Amino acid sequence: MPLVAHNDLPAFERLRKERVTVLTRERAANQVIRELHVGLLNMMPDAALEATERQFFRLVGESNPIAQFYVHPFTIPALPRGEAGQAHIDRYYESFDAIREQGLDALIITGANVTHADLSEEPFWNPLIEVIDWAWGNVTSTLCSCLATHAVMQFRHGQKRVKQPKKIWGVFEHRVTEPRHPLVADVNTRFDVPHSRWNDVSRAQFEQAGLHVLAESEAAGVHLAVSADGLRTVFFQGHPEYDTVSLLKEYKRDALLAAQGRLSRPPFPENYFDDFSRAVLNEYSARLDAGEKPEFPEPLLLPHLDNTWHDTAEAVVGNWIGCVYQVTHSDRKQPFMDGIDPDNPLGLYGKDG
Repeated sequence: MPLVAHNDLPAFERLRKERVTVLTRERAANQVIRELHVGLLNMMPDAALEATERQFFRLVGESNPIAQFYVHPFTIPALPRGEAGQAHIDRYYESFDAIREQGLDALIITGANVTHADLSEEPFWNPLIEVIDWAWGNVTSTLCSCLATHAVMQFRHGQKRVKQPKKIWGVFEHRVTEPRHPLVADVNTRFDVPHSRWNDVSRAQFEQAGLHVLAESEAAGVHLAVSADGLRTVFFQGHPEYDTVSLLKEYKRDALLAAQGRLSRPPFPENYFDDFSRAVLNEYSARLDAGEKPEFPEPLLLPHLDNTWHDTAEAVVGNWIGCVYQVTHSDRKQPFMDGIDPDNPLGLYGKDG
């Protein structure tokens, strides 16, 4: 079933234009169907704030026909914001106090920009841990994206991420390693996921924490893992929510910074640009080196970009929503149904994994 536009967040109208079904609150009220309330803790910087909303809203809205989806965006006040970003948040976002009072069936936590080697030194650390702690006891499942995965691994499991010699950046092939888990049901045994990160939590670290790795890449490491009970926490290290153009936008940002002398020339994200695109970008860089000031050739590149990950992302998120629906009590403040073992809600793993 579709997303429900329960406020006037601009993302809903943008998604309608993309032909994603979005119901008004009035139309939703006329349908006799279960509601699922999903929180989105959006910690991304202002430039990516609204794009991140659309990416995750789209995945939830396209994921599973079992419910009407109410997605509740909120953020952490400690994050630095510009005037426009703060105005957007003040107008459209809910407070964590309101979220906590109303309850959620599921929660998504995005990544964030960081400025310290140790995540515990970030200004968002304590407020984030407060959300994670609350969700552990009150939300059926929390899906952590990239930086959020690293924060939970450090806070709850004592496993700190490790800086890599080079950025894990591009689109990488992954293989399902535990096909019996319902999160990867009917998912191709090999699939692509974009990554964009300097830091990594390894398979050995996930396993040392008693967690289960469901999909990984030889080149990019673990992408998908779950908590010992199989559902309470879902970990992404990649970015399956990315749009087709997301890696291009990152490359463009770094290339323009390089043109200003503020950054060295960025490498190409792996397995993303075809030969034509690389040639165009090499010519662009050569013109910059010659002292020219060419426009970034984005219009030439767009027709040559492929999206090889969205279908799998939609399937995994759809399976996640299905699992949440299966075990969530009608009272959202009680995370598990009567008769469901909270330490093993899917009947897969015991308390100790």
